[in-house]
Amino acid sequence: MKLFRYIPALALLVITLTGFTAMRNVTRAQTIKDFHLKNVNNKIVSLSSFKNAKGFMVVFTCNKCPMAKFYSERLNKLNALYKTKGVYLLAINAMDTLAYAEESFALMQQKAKKDKLTFPYLQDDLQVVAKQFNATHTPQAFVIWKNKLGTYDIKYQGAIDDNAGDAANAEPFLAEAVTQLLTHKPLTHPTTESFGCRIFYRGVKPNMKIN
Repeated sequence: MKLFRYIPALALLVITLTGFTAMRNVTRAQTIKDFHLKNVNNKIVSLSSFKNAKGFMVVFTCNKCPMAKFYSERLNKLNALYKTKGVYLLAINAMDTLAYAEESFALMQQKAKKDKLTFPYLQDDLQVVAKQFNATHTPQAFVIWKNKLGTYDIKYQGAIDDNAGDAANAEPFLAEAVTQLLTHKPLTHPTTESFGCRIFYRGVKPNMKIN
């Protein structure tokens, strides 16, 4: 897979040491409940904050993961492309700050400023939202779409694209899914395989990892 091939060797080593996981294709209908998380600007953001939303790109990411660091600029571009169409990008950091000091809220604020993030970067400090999505690693992307009841269903889950090291030659899975939903077309790839640093859930002893 091109995504994996183009990662620099040093980044691969760091990912391996910090916990590396891949999400394989899963077909599952799931409705997402509204949530309220703190943004790096100290304001609370929820799905209901976006009154005209047709859907959301929800990306689980973090401060330290080498794979996630490739995508800040690409996520800014996705946000700019789709927010005018009623599809908003929300980035969520669900890493355990007790295990990883690098994932603190203060360092999230620094990352948002340094990378000039144009979308909310939210802290899921209790990991409740990550569990609702069954998120396993960073970066991991989901597209949720408003249904007739006004709630949101997961329509896509997997990779942002298939080439972390070369955006120009990547197959844009996330953008493709949003475009197809906006044009009422069936999704070509409703799930894809993605790679990244594992999300360790607090209190789940077999998964705990302390730096």
